[in-house]
Amino acid sequence: MSDVTRRTMFQLTAAAGAGAAVPAAAKRKEVTTYVFVTGSNGVATGDNELTLRGHRTLGVNLPGHGPEEQFHHAYQAPQDLEKLATIPSPMAGVTLDDYVEATMDVVRKVSRYGPVILVGGSLGGSTITKVADEVPDLIDRLVYVSAYCCTNLRSPAEYLETPEGRTTLGGAILPGIVGDPRVLKAVRINWRTKDRTFLDAAKAAFMAEGTDGEFLAMLNSSLPDESLQVSSADARGRKSAWGRVPRVYIRHSKDQVIPIALQDRMIKEADSATPGNRFKVFTVDASHAPTPKAYRKITDILDGLAK
Repeated sequence: MSDVTRRTMFQLTAAAGAGAAVPAAAKRKEVTTYVFVTGSNGVATGDNELTLRGHRTLGVNLPGHGPEEQFHHAYQAPQDLEKLATIPSPMAGVTLDDYVEATMDVVRKVSRYGPVILVGGSLGGSTITKVADEVPDLIDRLVYVSAYCCTNLRSPAEYLETPEGRTTLGGAILPGIVGDPRVLKAVRINWRTKDRTFLDAAKAAFMAEGTDGEFLAMLNSSLPDESLQVSSADARGRKSAWGRVPRVYIRHSKDQVIPIALQDRMIKEADSATPGNRFKVFTVDASHAPTPKAYRKITDILDGLAK
């Protein structure tokens, strides 16, 4: 240990023993934490590039979204579709409130160490809105990444029934449903099917500009099951809580699942509800599921929010 280090430690120890304040330079430096809330069928992930740039990042482990809970031998190759259709789902009965509670738990913990930027993608927008309703003072910024932001209508399901939402290609997943959602109390998609018609339609909907490898990598990291309740739950925020948290919207200009017109409608409605706290809007040339190249641009945007 160097003399300088020994001397610094001695001074800090002496100061603490004497009840003196620790010099500001010796305190833990506040670091921005990005908390990521996944959309449908996603797993908890952070952003390694943001971490390399000096931030902290982590993904929320949403109830029922653990790969170890959802992956079964019947889902592997060769698949046993008859068995896959009947395996009980860990998503059965999971609600938006459950997602919110899990996310609030993370926000409360990380807010002790510095600013919190809460990021929601796609259906994750519903969760971050309701979290901001509960703990607005713990969140420094909300970021919607081509995500649902419900204001005039109550739920993502209702927004998809609007003229702007009806052009969605999200229905491409319907032929991939396995089992009866009413029995499973969840929606189960066989992302690992070899049905080329389904795969081509899903690629056009979710990642049209990606390579086959990029698209299949995305599918193979997706969970088969998603809640039957979250997309229809009331996800509106209150002006007095959610409405006062600074917010950002990152538009995906090529999105065929949440079409750009629907994104713009949600931005406009939110801005009208809270004219004193309008969205800061960015646009990325990306489909609903961005390619690695497109996601690097999103990372750049996120990085800039902490400066």
